[in-house]
Amino acid sequence: MNGSEYVLEIHDVVKRFPGVLALDQVNFSLRKGTVHALMGENGAGKSTLMKCLLGVYHMDSGQISLHGEPVTILNPADAIRHGLSMIHQELNPIPKRSVCDNIWLGRELRKGIHLDQTEMMRQSRDILSRLHIKVNPAKLMGSLSVAQMQMVEIAKAVSYNAEIIIMDEPTSALTEAEIRSLFTVIEELKAANKAVIYISHKIDEIFEICDDVTVFRDGKNAGFATVKDATPQGLISMMVGRKVNNIYPKVDCPIKGPVLKVEHLSSGETFQDISFTVHKGEIFGFYGLVGAGRTEVCETLFGMREKSAGTIQLNGKNIKIKSPKDAIRHGIGMVTEDRRASGIFPVLSVLDNISIANLKKYCNRLYKINHVALRKEAIAFGDELRIKMPGYGARIMNLSGGNQQKTIVARWLMMQPDILIVDEPTRGIDVGAKAEIHSLITKLAGEGKAIIMISSEMPEVMGMSDRILVMHEGKMTGIIKRPDFTQERIMELAIK
Repeated sequence: MNGSEYVLEIHDVVKRFPGVLALDQVNFSLRKGTVHALMGENGAGKSTLMKCLLGVYHMDSGQISLHGEPVTILNPADAIRHGLSMIHQELNPIPKRSVCDNIWLGRELRKGIHLDQTEMMRQSRDILSRLHIKVNPAKLMGSLSVAQMQMVEIAKAVSYNAEIIIMDEPTSALTEAEIRSLFTVIEELKAANKAVIYISHKIDEIFEICDDVTVFRDGKNAGFATVKDATPQGLISMMVGRKVNNIYPKVDCPIKGPVLKVEHLSSGETFQDISFTVHKGEIFGFYGLVGAGRTEVCETLFGMREKSAGTIQLNGKNIKIKSPKDAIRHGIGMVTEDRRASGIFPVLSVLDNISIANLKKYCNRLYKINHVALRKEAIAFGDELRIKMPGYGARIMNLSGGNQQKTIVARWLMMQPDILIVDEPTRGIDVGAKAEIHSLITKLAGEGKAIIMISSEMPEVMGMSDRILVMHEGKMTGIIKRPDFTQERIMELAIK
């Protein structure tokens, strides 16, 4: 294979941050008309390399070539001029502006000195229609679901008509139908001789749509393979440097008496008449397509959303939860779906983010915090989850998305709640970390904790749950026990 077949070549890239060698002599090549998967554990250097490619970071050394010619990309606007666009894993929409405004931000069409709003709206409708995205371009971005915002970001990246499109975990918030639409678009891009860099932890996706795969580990190249010659276990071994035998380590824990009983819970038009009971030692799954109301039910249990009807009982007693503070006081913790919007405190350190929900536990009667004990336990939980960072004093905003997620999980594990709600706990997390988080969830259940787990991944919710409550358009359509789990039965209830 000669160099002319490559649209992009990256040679010997080095990038350092204070205390961290993020990229160590990294190499990567992308062929025209192909989809090239970029895999690795969180913190392996995938996103850092892409930011160097887009001019967000400046490399300490190395060379980037496009069509065989060395280039220097100064900033993201320069990257677009060189034919590069990216769908970011962490969404950064402007919520108070329309979908159309978000798509055309920074490259607005003009008629004379005025914005050509009519033409931008027309082209927005065309691109959304082509991608089968059912979103009104006049709607405010802030009114959309996470999945809808993700699809708008995909539409925006495709609208640049770039030669190279980087997709960072593009399906993490999408329904199966939306994933199919995205894969159709990817095939169209390949047919037009465009090239796609596809960053994903979902191995089934890699084998379905990718041609080549490069694996990073600890900021270095760990391996390359053509997908037709690769195996799932081989890729996992390259990623983590070890075998991961059981991603869903569900064990049968003794399920004891009921701890949480919800009856006829409703929240306006969002969801209605939801009833269920969760027992000590049980992992109770929630499944449904986007818009089903799963997250909203759990946000109501955690005091993030107001209920309009129904009762919540804890250990047989009715309780009122009007805020997350009330929920925490009652021994309920929650790992939220959108870590950036409602999970992390970006300017605080990793240590502060782990310990912030646990300060009261380390206060004496005079409200003086025992910082030594607090730090020791916070670090113990952080170490258990193998959070990759320069140190516990580093700002969490500078960590990769997956390591931010691990930090939030560590926060609630440290709290040792009686009930832990985990909403998409492994979204954007590599396969090795998934197994670790699943093991910790199973361990908590084995200690008699009640776990409520929301997941859009059918294998995850089936692999981890004792029972699954299925929802469709704000209504509960059934509860299935583990012996009766089948994908067909769950999906039948999800589209009922």
